[in-house]
Amino acid sequence: MKLYAVSDGPPSLAVRMTLKALDIQYELINVDFCALEHRTEDYAKMNPQKEIPVLDDNGFYLSESIAIMQYLCDKYAPNSTIYPQDVNLRALINQRLCFNMGFYYNPISSHSMAPIFFDYKRTPMSLKRVENALEVFETYLDRLGTKYAAGDNVTIADFALVSATLCLEAINFDLSPYPLVQRWYFAFKEEYPQLWEIANSGMQEIKAFEQNPPDLSEMNHPFHPTRKHPKA
Repeated sequence: MKLYAVSDGPPSLAVRMTLKALDIQYELINVDFCALEHRTEDYAKMNPQKEIPVLDDNGFYLSESIAIMQYLCDKYAPNSTIYPQDVNLRALINQRLCFNMGFYYNPISSHSMAPIFFDYKRTPMSLKRVENALEVFETYLDRLGTKYAAGDNVTIADFALVSATLCLEAINFDLSPYPLVQRWYFAFKEEYPQLWEIANSGMQEIKAFEQNPPDLSEMNHPFHPTRKHPKA
């Protein structure tokens, strides 16, 4: 098994946490995002979307981090608590995964990552979108009343949401106005240090880029900054 990933990409980090949680052995192949390695024709043979990550499971290629995490659990650990078989529990996990993909990670990435890797500015509107996403997550945690995003046990939904939230920590965003989100985030760090080690490695890279942004003129990136981030 091979995972083509970018070292600081939140979706890649979520998949790597899943592989670690399931104790699956694999070869990690780092894709150089700044060098546009994901834009090559060879990469497109694995993923026509030319996005990261991609899983190669003995010639079976799978993209989209959510699909990869679900596949790994279904094939290699069908009884795992990180993606349980119970229909209602799984439905809630899937909802949180969709929430992260469509509502939570996108504004966070646009506000935190896009200004680093694209000609894109942080604005009051981009901040408002992040605050709105955090407010909704806070509401979910409040209504469910559990330690983690979809229950009292950690699940792949938490891996995705943690990998998004760490982008905010990387730019020193204050989570204290969202006490339940902050408690959830710190609980994950404390209770799953080996998984957080993976997440933190990416967060530290983002933090370093935040302090010393790459030369955008040298990247010659073909994407407009408002389009879907290629680290998806």
